[in-house]
Amino acid sequence: MKMIKTLTAVAVTTALLGGCQMTQTANAGSQSEQLTTQQQFPEVKVDYETFTLDNGLTVVVHEDRKAPIVAVNVWYAVGSKDEKPGKTGFAHLFEHLMFNGTENYDDEYFGPFERAGATEMNGTTNNDRTNYFQNVPTPALDMALWMESDRMGHLLGAVTQEKLDEQRGVVQNEKRQGEAQPYGRVWGYLAEQTFPEGHPYSWSVIGSMEDLNNASLDDVHQWFKDYYGASNAVLVLAGDIDVATAKEKVEKYFGDIAPGKPLQKLEAWVAKREGTKRATMQDDVPAARIYRIWNTAQLGTQDHEFLGLLSDILANGKNSRLYQRLVYEEQLASSVGGFQFGRDLAGQFFITADAKAGVDLDQIEQIIDEELTRLLTEGPTQEELQRTKFSTTAAFVRQAEKVGGFGGKSDILASGAVYHDNPGFYQQEMEWIKSATAADLQAAGKRWLTDGDFILHIEPQPDYQAGEAQASRDELPDVGELPKLDLPELNTFELSNGLEVYLAERHDTPTVEMSLVFDAGYAADAGGKAGTASFAMSMLKEGTENYGPMELSAKLENLGTSLSAYASLDTSTIRMDSLTVNLGESLGLMSEILLRPTFPQEEIDRKRSNWIENIRKEQARPQTQALRVMPGLMFGDDHAYSQPLTGSGTIDSINALTRDDLVEHANTWMRPDNARLVIVGDTTEAQIKPLLEQQLANWSAPAEPKPSKVLERPAEQQQARVFLIDKPGTPQSLIIAGQLAPSGTVDNADTIDVMNTILGGSFTSRLNMNLREDKGWSYGARSMWLDNLGPGLLIALAPVQTDKTQESIQEIVKEFTQYEGEKPATADELAKVQANKTAKLPGAYETKGQLIGALTDTLNKGKDMEYLEAYAQRVSNIDLNSVKATADEVLRPDAMTWVIVGDLEQIEEKVRALNLGEVTILDDVE
Repeated sequence: MKMIKTLTAVAVTTALLGGCQMTQTANAGSQSEQLTTQQQFPEVKVDYETFTLDNGLTVVVHEDRKAPIVAVNVWYAVGSKDEKPGKTGFAHLFEHLMFNGTENYDDEYFGPFERAGATEMNGTTNNDRTNYFQNVPTPALDMALWMESDRMGHLLGAVTQEKLDEQRGVVQNEKRQGEAQPYGRVWGYLAEQTFPEGHPYSWSVIGSMEDLNNASLDDVHQWFKDYYGASNAVLVLAGDIDVATAKEKVEKYFGDIAPGKPLQKLEAWVAKREGTKRATMQDDVPAARIYRIWNTAQLGTQDHEFLGLLSDILANGKNSRLYQRLVYEEQLASSVGGFQFGRDLAGQFFITADAKAGVDLDQIEQIIDEELTRLLTEGPTQEELQRTKFSTTAAFVRQAEKVGGFGGKSDILASGAVYHDNPGFYQQEMEWIKSATAADLQAAGKRWLTDGDFILHIEPQPDYQAGEAQASRDELPDVGELPKLDLPELNTFELSNGLEVYLAERHDTPTVEMSLVFDAGYAADAGGKAGTASFAMSMLKEGTENYGPMELSAKLENLGTSLSAYASLDTSTIRMDSLTVNLGESLGLMSEILLRPTFPQEEIDRKRSNWIENIRKEQARPQTQALRVMPGLMFGDDHAYSQPLTGSGTIDSINALTRDDLVEHANTWMRPDNARLVIVGDTTEAQIKPLLEQQLANWSAPAEPKPSKVLERPAEQQQARVFLIDKPGTPQSLIIAGQLAPSGTVDNADTIDVMNTILGGSFTSRLNMNLREDKGWSYGARSMWLDNLGPGLLIALAPVQTDKTQESIQEIVKEFTQYEGEKPATADELAKVQANKTAKLPGAYETKGQLIGALTDTLNKGKDMEYLEAYAQRVSNIDLNSVKATADEVLRPDAMTWVIVGDLEQIEEKVRALNLGEVTILDDVE
């Protein structure tokens, strides 16, 4: 199975691939070079044991004691492929219904989990399976198993017509929201066009509006009876648990659930095509795009793995052939992508490219033909094969650090069990990758990419029987005493150049992550050209004194190292994630982009063109379009925070940007006395300090004082204002309401966060429960406190169906007004948020990336590790009066700035009728 890293071009989910090592071929390097490469590959083994209950439920257990959490991951072998024409979207609709309460807990599913501090909590549906997962503190495991078993065995009595209608509306809004995005209509159309009529992949997972409207209560009840029995499910428990405990608890909670109906298992149906078929679609998109797709080998085959590697070489990443030809050399496209999309019945090989303005897609198509033909004729080079194997291995190591969530170890085991009847199938995939040669990839490409059977086997269903009920269904099991947060010690030291270093040791996996953080960010662009900070940071990898951009990218990929440089509002960061075995070489490359960037003019010109294309894409998406506008309206033209919240600048400012601007920005802000280095991972001070001294010996602070930013709070808005942006024909309106808020450095920051969480900061918050769950007008509504180092922002955001724009605005106003007035926060709401924010802490820093993010944010705000460790106590001490007082102090519902993006022909008159305040139409939105 191909790594998720190959799928960034589209929103699809595949399972994970294991590690690999090089195999010598005719054009391989020396034997010693091969041996070195083999020795550098880290080994990651996901140990597991499996057992099956008498009712057919398969259980897989992986023990990992590094954190006091357990990942609970339930996969049902049912997806959209099990639907029938005319009844599409049922699998995804039922995923939503299963979050809406059961016969014994008829309430929102998220409530008990939020109180218990669950993390990584979600449910997803694809063509082949439906899954539900959550990471819970170990004492909450009984509660989680009770809840999962209750919706597996005790759901139908709680699925009412009212809930069906509500979730039907939510799903339809999800569909509208997806289709309202640029290229959002593509995926349903591709499914229809690339598979024959009646093929299980010929319709989209979300289904059609007509089929969703026609779904009856009897239909969905029958769907559950057909597919959600215990024998059609796999339960994975990963983390702080052993097999004996798992057997006892799973038998208790799941043993009395009925096996369910015998099921027909569909066999592979690739539906390989012949000839070339063409179609043209017109849509409201910022750039012309080409998709090229072949129906190919399915999951669980060698060819699927080989094609995944081939897609990397051809079209994925800076070193891919199509990126170098289309984006870098000839500059005809702003982006390219490629991936092998793995599914149970058939795979698909995708190539995508976004054309630059004025470029004909036929010209891009011709180059894709040329590069594909050359690759299939000559085969990949040994260097290309080695690079994609190593980068794939490194990605697997990082994903296998997590016990749960998207792509973690519970997903690895569950996918193997559901798709291949073998939780450890990833080992077979690893072996295929290890033994893959350039000739293997070339042959697979020729089989599938140069230019189409259904077999059904009936197998007897084992005589499964439900056991006697053991678990009481009268009430939820008590969660018990939750574990305390236990963070590693934070060691601090200073380099000879004055750079402050903060080190937290984590030796669970052989990786080291570090963030070099500068007090800069795009607030540092104030008085200059918007977008300078982001552009300058992005240029650090585009050429140094010793490496060109492609050479640098190739060296990083060969080391399995991730190195990025970027700016946020308040800070600029160089971030590195290295395998421990390659830490020294990786640090050398990090120092290279820090100390020796050359900002070559030709690379600036290439990036400028793509950057402007990206700005146009931001302008085409309703949410990013509104977030580009909002800061200027809130802070005024001259404030450091007044530029687009995306940090990309404007087309005019980027066109005006010069090499001298970028060099000056780097020289001004990137200095050791304006930075701190935060490190988390598999190293010690004794190991890392000499390496840092060696690599940063020539980096010193200039004689002139370090720069500073002016982040004063602007005058408060005294009355409401409305700004409208026209998006003709869109099926949704995007509503954003904003106001100034305190900085993230204030003493009562935790109380502001809790206050906002109750209002709109969680799934069960007032805004989301109103507009999504109660009204069904939106796929999701929320509020966010942007806790900047300077003045903050509080923003409510809700994409809603067009015909409910006026009513949705009224509901948002009502929720804000009531919250600081007649309906303040309740004791139950406060207790739920406190329980969630404190109970999830032990699992919140499971990965190095999570810990380094929290440490960096804490240090940026002038706090220390003790402050981070005391978070739970501070939140627990917040009382209801403090929340009420904070709401009264912070919220200003009568003086909010509204930005509404929608079809003004349908909504303008109704918005004006609300009399919120002065209405302005923004015609020329940058």
